[in-house]
Amino acid sequence: MRIGIDATALPSQPAGAGNYMIHLIRALGSLGSGHEFVVFAHRHGFDLIHTPDLPALSWVLTNDKRPFQRLIWEQATLPDLARRSGVELLHSLHYTRPLRLTCRSVVTFHDMTFFLYPKMHTLPKRLIFPLAIRQSARSAEAIIAVSESTRQDTIRLLGVPEEKIIAIPNGVGLEFRVISNASLLSEVRSKYHLPDEFILYVGQIQPRKNLPTLLRSYKKLVTMGEKIPLVIVGSFGWMYKNVLREIDVLGLEKLVHFTGYTPTEDLSIIYNLARVFVYVSIYEGFGLPPLEAMACGTPVITSAVSSMPEHVGDAGILIPPDDEDALAQAMHLLLNDQALREHLSEKGRIQAAQFTWERAAQETLRVYQRVLEVS
Repeated sequence: MRIGIDATALPSQPAGAGNYMIHLIRALGSLGSGHEFVVFAHRHGFDLIHTPDLPALSWVLTNDKRPFQRLIWEQATLPDLARRSGVELLHSLHYTRPLRLTCRSVVTFHDMTFFLYPKMHTLPKRLIFPLAIRQSARSAEAIIAVSESTRQDTIRLLGVPEEKIIAIPNGVGLEFRVISNASLLSEVRSKYHLPDEFILYVGQIQPRKNLPTLLRSYKKLVTMGEKIPLVIVGSFGWMYKNVLREIDVLGLEKLVHFTGYTPTEDLSIIYNLARVFVYVSIYEGFGLPPLEAMACGTPVITSAVSSMPEHVGDAGILIPPDDEDALAQAMHLLLNDQALREHLSEKGRIQAAQFTWERAAQETLRVYQRVLEVS
């Protein structure tokens, strides 16, 4: 097969869906399947994904574009590029596919936040993406959802036939592991001015991640006598100033530390340095950070909603994302119970090991084969 993969939505600072694009493409190229994969990418995307030892991947590069320029390019130009490249199927990795395609297509849905939580997106996205997603759901031959939770949401919200959408979970990169190299740990601690012990959050600073609730719970923890700092790793996204305001109101300026966006090689070490990882997002289509933390042996507290119970299982502490008291109590318990931390650390590593990008690529390839076998 000659498969096209649209990776032009990959941002320059990849997080959840961006990491999906990078790792899935690399894993597909590493399978030794005998198929050729033509990757459509911006130049920065090529730099992020490319590994020279994967001859199964060939590239069609385009100049970097802003998100809405990219959507116009997707509809106006990508169909002709796909036809000239001779691909039999195009996999669109980020919600939307071109309408004028002459080949078969697969599209990946990462979550249904545009329908469930529209006010957590900017107005332009609220106007454009729901229409484009609905059209993609109708016209693609198959849809991949990154979790069973997202699959069920898509069936319920968009009326997609059950047989058309397949849940294929994301993987956890091999770079997320227990690291015992003391000099490496010390180097990263010094680079980001990290305290000796800390609670960790990883993710973009934006409304869906529920950081005000985390901060209010953390304030309750401080009033219990716990002075361990909170480290927030991630880029500043939409409405981030609300989070900064909450820190000021709660008087937490000296206890909350921001690192900004960190590259993967540093992030895996920061997970290792943390005493506890907390992630109480309101909704996640998959939610990679809890599994990344678990792979690094860091005990996890996360939300008992959407996809998190599906992937974390009983290897972490699950709480309602709106229950500030429960979160404060969970943090206090985990900080003060070494046996529980060790128990969750071991269970977390076992649980995270089930999620591999090789498995995701193999299951994705089976979707391609199924779509192309249909006459």
